[in-house]
Formats: sequence, structure tokens, C-alpha cells
Amino acid sequence: MIFHAGHLAIAYAADLVLGDPHGWPHPVRWIGLLIGRVEKMLYGVKASPAMQRISGSVFWLTVVAVVSVTTLLFLALCSGIHQRMGEAAAIWIAYTTLATRSLHRESAKVADALRRGDLQLAREQVGMIVSRDTSQLEERDILRAAIETVAENISDGIVAPLFYLALGGPVAAMAYKAVNTMDSMVGYLNDRYRYFGWFAARADDVLNWIPARLSGFAIAGAAVFFLRLDAKNALRIMRRDARKMKSPNAGFPESAAAGALGLQLGGTNVYFGQPVEKPTLGDPLHPLTLEAYDATIRLMYATSLITFFAAAGLRCLLQWI
Repeated sequence: MIFHAGHLAIAYAADLVLGDPHGWPHPVRWIGLLIGRVEKMLYGVKASPAMQRISGSVFWLTVVAVVSVTTLLFLALCSGIHQRMGEAAAIWIAYTTLATRSLHRESAKVADALRRGDLQLAREQVGMIVSRDTSQLEERDILRAAIETVAENISDGIVAPLFYLALGGPVAAMAYKAVNTMDSMVGYLNDRYRYFGWFAARADDVLNWIPARLSGFAIAGAAVFFLRLDAKNALRIMRRDARKMKSPNAGFPESAAAGALGLQLGGTNVYFGQPVEKPTLGDPLHPLTLEAYDATIRLMYATSLITFFAAAGLRCLLQWI
């Protein structure tokens, strides 16, 4: 079955309308369960760093292979029953890899709590979408955390899945989600995962290298074509600040968004009780307010739309070739 631009359009529209309804079956949750089981099989507590690197590489290859083959077989089975069923299955898988509406929905819980003046609830809600300690955050830092999360995940949750859907259809996009989910579960520099999760973290960096940079340019494009924001400043700040981050990729969408919106992101965060100074991205031309959060959401949707059109065009081109 050929995954064409029309299928991509239906999947994209479904994501905008439905998001990720709680209780609905979702492949990424199944990938998380698979990751947990394979990790239990391969992780050696007493293994040497070299052996943990080897077992971590085998772990990564196993998860990617299982996810890719399972997706391929599922699509083949559905197509074998009926062509339309195969198309529906492909659209459903593609839809589950996208997260535009979910990014809005989850971050909006934080903003809604702040609009009601419930600072404690806002801390709890932002703690659901970031890894830093949020128990003592004031409103400005809560908003900064929410804006940073939305900006960074423009790449992981929107641009990268659309990029891989355009290049390789649902199988490629699901393989990407497996890689991204592994990084979020084991790609940490702590005692448990420093060596075992090394391969997963590096692989995620590689697969996100192009999408992260495309995200920065898409944000600048969305800023000028849809929102009349400062696209030149988005590109300037991205060139200046994107490589300040330890991550080779996260700084590109964050710095571009900071530049387009005239915000300064980054600064001190607390992880496991220890303050960590993150590099600042952008200049504080405007304050971090609920209005700034609303502008970030508009920028996210505009970036999502411009990326979709580019992905659909690329998919058409690849079909034609």
C-alpha cells in the first residue's frame, strides 16, 4: 500500500481535531511497555561499562526492529484483508505519531490553572510535562517551563514525525517514535543509564539533527508568513544561541521561538534538589506572561501548518519520482 499525501493530510487533520484522547489505544504507550520489558531482559546491574554499552546497543536495535517489523506486518495484514482497511490503518498509525493538539492540550492545563490563580495546581500540571523540580516555582518560571517545553517539542512532536512520514511513511515514523521514546526513558546521564542508555541517546541525536534545524527555519517561516512576528530575529537568535545547549538539537526550535517572540528562555532549573544553570536563549524584549504563552501556542500551530504543507509536498515529489 502506498502512503500518499492525501493519507498524510487526513492523519494531520485527525491530530488537530482529536489530539490524544485519554483511554484510546496508542502505539507509543505500547512502545513504552516494550522498552520496559526489553530493558529488564538486557540490563545488567553488575555489568562493566563496556558491556552495558553493548547491551544498550542490542536493546536499541531490538526495540527498533520489533516496532518496525510489527508496523509493517500490521499494515500488510490490514491491506490483505481490504485495501481500504490498509489505508485506514496507515492513517491511524500516522495520526498517532503527531502531537500538535496534545502539546496544546497538556500545556494549556498549566495556563488554565494560572488564569484561575491556582499556583499550586499550575506547579503540579507543569510537573507533568517537564523533568525539573516544579514544587517551588513562581508564575514566571512556570510559564517559562511551559513555553520551553512547547518550543522544544515542536521538533520532536511535530516536525520530526512529519519529516519521517514524508520520507518513509508510517513505518519510518513509528521507528522514529521508538527511538525518541527510548531516549526519553533511558537516555539519561545518571548511574543507571550513563552507559546502557548511551546508544539510545546518541541515536536520538542523529535522527533529530535534520528535523531540529528544519524546525528553526519553519518557526521563522511561520513567524513571518502567518503571524507577523520577527522572523529575522528568530534566525539571528537561532544562529547566536542554538549551540549553547548541551543537546545538539534542542536549542534550535527553542532559540528560534525565543527570537520570534522576543522572549528570553533558559536560566536556573532545579533537578533532584540541585540547581542547574541552563544557558539563556534570546533577549528579554517581552515579559514571560500568559500572553507570551498564548503567542507560543499560535506560533506552534503556524509552524505545524507550514511543516505539514512542506511534508505533503515532499511526499508528492517522492511519489512522482
